[in-house]
Amino acid sequence: MSSTILDKIIAHKRQEVADRKTLVPTALLERSIYFGSQPVSLRKYVQRPDLTGIIAEFKRKSPSKGTINAYAPVERTSIGYMQAGASALSILTDSNFFGGKNEDLTTARKFNFCPILRKDFVVEEYQILEAKSIGADAILLIAAVLSKEEVSQLAQFAHSLGLEVLLEVHDREELERTVTPHVDLIGVNNRNLHDFSVSLQTSIDLAQYIPNDFVKVSESGLSEAKSILELREHGYEGFLIGETFMRHSRPEKACLAFVEELKKLSAVNQVSFSK
Repeated sequence: MSSTILDKIIAHKRQEVADRKTLVPTALLERSIYFGSQPVSLRKYVQRPDLTGIIAEFKRKSPSKGTINAYAPVERTSIGYMQAGASALSILTDSNFFGGKNEDLTTARKFNFCPILRKDFVVEEYQILEAKSIGADAILLIAAVLSKEEVSQLAQFAHSLGLEVLLEVHDREELERTVTPHVDLIGVNNRNLHDFSVSLQTSIDLAQYIPNDFVKVSESGLSEAKSILELREHGYEGFLIGETFMRHSRPEKACLAFVEELKKLSAVNQVSFSK
């Protein structure tokens, strides 16, 4: 996504949220069967030594790639991701630009106990209430579109509902401008906002600037298992992977093959499975 597309997405999102607040008031969200449930910790699952650290994403399309996979079923794919050894799920709920919907996350929730990250463009507290009501365990905050005050406020509100927060940054400026003790994980998006290019070097370069209080997550461009081993050397414990799996007709099988390759490489390098 270019910064121009991101601006367009956020403008659309603000209108979308305003419309939804009229249709589905807060009181109705709070009556959801999920609202009183105890969320599962994304941070803890990403760090579990018996799992891979992979946050497997369900994503039908994107502004930069167009349609990726319009037909994969959420139920089969999400269950398959977890059976393959993923640590958590990321479900896109943005409809206009990513082809997702809230029901995708609720479906994944019905069939999986693992942590689920609601992947969307959060700009106000209503969306966090909504995330809780559809069964999410964590939300995404994007530094490129929020001030430090907004990140802090939204993160604290998420915590008040028991949800964890993944703060996504693209560069050192965004990291230093928005980092706050109120987030739980920091994700480095390896995709350049301006020219769509992807480089794992972005994660490597930023690793030293991320305080050890936060779980480090690398996002985008993770197409080879060997990249996971390299990023672990720089302190990364979480690896958000979507397109690499979703571009296959059976994303869960692509995830399984990726995990099997990761196991082989980990054994060869004599490192523990998740560290």
